[in-house]
This record gives sequence, C-alpha cells and structure tokens, in this order.
Amino acid sequence: MSEATSAFRLKPVPFQDLPGWSLDDPSSLWSAMTDCRNYLQSVKSYKAGALGLTAEDLRPLLELASQTVPRNAAEARSFFEGETRPFLIEPTSSRSGLVTAFYEPEVDVSDSQDHEYRHPFYRRPTDLVDVDDIGRPSAALDPSYAFALQTEKGLVPYPDRRAIDEGWLEGRHLEIAWARSKVDVFFAHVQGAARLRYPDGRLRRITYAAKAGHPFSGIGRLLIDLDEIPEAKISMQSIRAWLAEHPDRVDEILWHNRSYIFFREAEVDDLSRGPIAAAKVPLIAGRSLAVDRQIHTFGFPFFIHAAGLTHMDGGRDFARAMLALDTGSAIVGPARGDIFTGLGDEAGLLAGAVRNAADFYILIPKQAAERFV
Repeated sequence: MSEATSAFRLKPVPFQDLPGWSLDDPSSLWSAMTDCRNYLQSVKSYKAGALGLTAEDLRPLLELASQTVPRNAAEARSFFEGETRPFLIEPTSSRSGLVTAFYEPEVDVSDSQDHEYRHPFYRRPTDLVDVDDIGRPSAALDPSYAFALQTEKGLVPYPDRRAIDEGWLEGRHLEIAWARSKVDVFFAHVQGAARLRYPDGRLRRITYAAKAGHPFSGIGRLLIDLDEIPEAKISMQSIRAWLAEHPDRVDEILWHNRSYIFFREAEVDDLSRGPIAAAKVPLIAGRSLAVDRQIHTFGFPFFIHAAGLTHMDGGRDFARAMLALDTGSAIVGPARGDIFTGLGDEAGLLAGAVRNAADFYILIPKQAAERFV
C-alpha cells in the first residue's frame, strides 16, 4: 500500500445510507459524462491516481450513460444505483473531509497597457519546463516541483510571484491582456480561469496552462495568523475587503503565495458552459469537483454531503452527486474537494463562503468495485 492510499480507507455503504441522496437530481451530470467519454475516445486516457482506479474502469459506465439518458431525477439516481457502488472515503487521521469552492471570475481588461490597465495575465513562458519531461532533474529542485526553469546547469525553481511582479517576464511579449487590479489577477490565479471582458464588449476566456511550480500558500491563513481577520470570518469577500482597506500591504500579502499561474486563451463559444478544466472538458456549475490528482482519477462520480453548507441549496444541507473534473494546488488529500459554483460575482459570493466539513463518497463502477470490497 502506498503512503497516499494508507492515509484513508474505503468503506462500502448502501445508497440509502447516503444523506440526502433521495432528494438529489444528478441528471445534469450527463453532458459532462458525454464530454469525458468523447475525450477518452478521441484524445487519450486520464492518468490513474494512487487509488488505482483507471480510465478503463470508467469507460463502461460512460458508455452506458451515453445509451441511457435519464428523463428525470429518479431515473438519474436509478442509473447510478444500478451501475455503481458507493464507498465512504474515511481519512485515517481524526480529521473529516473538507470542501471549499471556486468560480470563474469576470475581469475587465484591455489589449494594451496604460495608466489604468497595468497588471498582466501571462501566457506560459518557453523556458518553463515540465519536470516529468526531463530524465534527471537537478538535485537543486525539490521533488514536489512539477515545473521548473531550464538552465545550462539543469533545472532550478522558476522565479516566484514576487520576481514576476517585479519584472522577470517584461519584454517577452507574453501578455494576454492587462487588468486594472492586481488583486483581480491574483484571484484569477487562485481560481485557475477567468472570463475577460474588453472595452469594446468582446468576451474571451483564459484557462490554466501551467504554474511556476512553487507550492500554493493561502493568504487567508496568513491573515488569520497575523490576527488581521478572525478565522470564523475568513472568506474570499473578507480577504478582498481587507486588501482594499490596506493597499500599502497588498504586495506583502500576495507575495506570501509564491505560486504563479500562466494561462492560455480560449474563445467563449457557448456562454452556458463552464471553462475547460484539467480533465479537458467544460465544468458544470454545482456539479464539478476539483480533487487531489495524485489520489483520484478524473471523470469518476462522487457524492458529497456537507452538513451546515446550506447557502447553495436554499437552506438544505449540500448533498450532490458530482464528477471529478479538475484539480488544484491547494486540493490535497483523499477527502478534499473544491466545488465549482459558476461564473461571475454571484458565483463568487457562493464560492467565497464555502469552507465546510464534508463526507466524501466515491461511486465506483460495479466491476471495478469488486477490488475494494
């Protein structure tokens, strides 16, 4: 058993023991399952996580889903009840699972830099390399780094957020667009995607392309540790408010998170669909989950129950079937997830208030489930 999988165990449970399952409507998952099926057929398989579930374990479920489109919530639940087995993911530590949330912000931008639009979104630099593509990384590079700077002496850590903000990439023509606010750029980095609105009304989308490689460090935790915001009141909204009230300390706080995200451009062909995520398919608001990529495999269904997370479902506890379609630097652990809430300010308000204990159930196709019983 690997170190990753020894940190939790899977406990088989019947569907009737999933809190809130009988009230859920998973039918909106079908479009994403179709997208995943098409990606696996036409492009390549998803890399398996340490749990050991593979794209081949997933394919039969996706094929059946393409042949059985539900007409209502009951039929959608019946499909999963007939084709999968739920397993509660139990961390071996005393800690419960945890959900947070993310969204696609919309940012006002310009094609050119001026006194108003001064903060760039950058494309991936050519000297940023994938560590996995290099046979023998330099001993100077921490094994946790997936990206690094290629030098004559080997791989070294890429310049961090502060170095890039202070001009490391200037003059290399990597700017996609310029935003008014450094804070807006930072939060687009945290979300991993954004929709850009230009002065002439054009809409473009940027999605994650790569990162500088440094580990993610949450500025919310920093502000708590500095006694600037009480832990009970920490949220994206309270962090933004604090930064607006302390403009002289913005760099100090943002530079604490050395991680830096690079983007690629994409057209907004369908305004009703979410951004293309790490699983290479569009996200679905309220039904897409970012998971720990080292443990879980994209495309698998989960059921998440978070007692006390009530503002997303009209006062009822959050209890939804979801698909694992994305990942993130801060999403670490077997029962750790990030819920995609959608586009814009309203989705941001939903996402910013989510930090809740949660139970994670993975719905494993029946044939593959035999290996875990």
